[in-house]
Amino acid sequence: MNIFNRLESEVRGYVRSFPTVFCSAKNALLVNEAGQHYIDFLAGAGSLNYGHNHPILKKSVIEYMLDDGVVHGLDMATLAKKEFMQAFEQHILKPRQLNYKIQFTGPTGTNAVEAALKLARNNTGRNNVIAFTNGFHGVSLGSLALTGNQKFREAAGVNLSDVHHAAYAGYFGEDVDTIAMLEKLLADRSSGVDLPAAIIVECVQGEGGLNTASLNWLKRLSALCERFEILLIVDDIQAGCGRTGTFFSFERAGIKPDIVTLSKSLSGFGLPMSLVLMKPELDIWKPGQHNGTFRGNNLAFVTATSAIHHFWKDDCFAQQIAQKAELVKKHLLDMVAQYPQAGLKQRGRGLMQGLVFTNPAWADEVTSKAFELGLIIETSGSQGEVVKLLPPLTIEVEQLEKGLGLLSKAIASVVQQHEQTAELPLTPKNPKAALQEARA
Repeated sequence: MNIFNRLESEVRGYVRSFPTVFCSAKNALLVNEAGQHYIDFLAGAGSLNYGHNHPILKKSVIEYMLDDGVVHGLDMATLAKKEFMQAFEQHILKPRQLNYKIQFTGPTGTNAVEAALKLARNNTGRNNVIAFTNGFHGVSLGSLALTGNQKFREAAGVNLSDVHHAAYAGYFGEDVDTIAMLEKLLADRSSGVDLPAAIIVECVQGEGGLNTASLNWLKRLSALCERFEILLIVDDIQAGCGRTGTFFSFERAGIKPDIVTLSKSLSGFGLPMSLVLMKPELDIWKPGQHNGTFRGNNLAFVTATSAIHHFWKDDCFAQQIAQKAELVKKHLLDMVAQYPQAGLKQRGRGLMQGLVFTNPAWADEVTSKAFELGLIIETSGSQGEVVKLLPPLTIEVEQLEKGLGLLSKAIASVVQQHEQTAELPLTPKNPKAALQEARA
């Protein structure tokens, strides 16, 4: 690890949490230089929904390269792009009755968000955008202005303006209607909140701590946007591509956002690729007005096409995700009941779930212990209080259960350590009562 500590910038992050050199990977397993195996519950921060080196996706990109397929093509028409667009329209958009134009942006999620912001502001002629507490949308300046976490915001070096942060679902507790609060701010011309060009939302806040908007909350937000003629942007960069159980995280709410941003697992293989989906009437760009050298990652188009054909031709894959999600929820609720001393709470949707710790330091200790045991898992939330599970959607059930067992062992170890020093965050509860409370 010396070369990384000596030469790599202090900004490095994950390498500090997982200080080992990985050399190979397959589906949900990572292997380091010493041959040690780790179960991956991080999955490239959600960019490897189909696991590491999926054989079908790998074969498609290898064959494409062996045939001298175009790798870099700016935004020119290539066979790889054509086949991706055909597959995306046929298997993703049409079955969901979604009528969107596709914009290929720069390769990262924040590139897509920046393009979405410009598009919304150019369409409406308004500057203000409403984002939500605990939201995360990227660290380039426009996206950063939308992001709530102070850790990221304070690194900007400039003022972050033209954004109002409203309360997300459940921010003040389940009994407070945050949509009604937002509606009052928009309707009251003396609220000080300028009518926005757009409202941007994550259906499940990944970096923000797995806060989850109910389907009814999302429906009401969509109706609110329609009433005030505000564009609704859904940031599906981490929660999309099947992570919550359906390809888009907003599907079960029955809404049709004006703009959708996609990235992370879109390529299916960990290759950089991002899209902005927009209703056709919003596509007012002039040619080349929002460009970038790397809008044409043809290798990503190839693997994305392969992923769509393999996983999304029917509902079988979504059903598999749902079954695994129920398994994860059951195990997490069991942990809530088994370790009442930790003051745990289950949170999330699909295979984007986790445990909230009363004491954020405990969450950090659990992920460190999990790494020692052979499990890669991270924390999220404003204080790092949530241990977040993002396993590959393709993880074998046996491997998933093994990883959940390692997580349970890590929690048990941390609880035992603090019991010995009498450093408990809560008065212990009866396990049965804790389970009933967790299910409520």
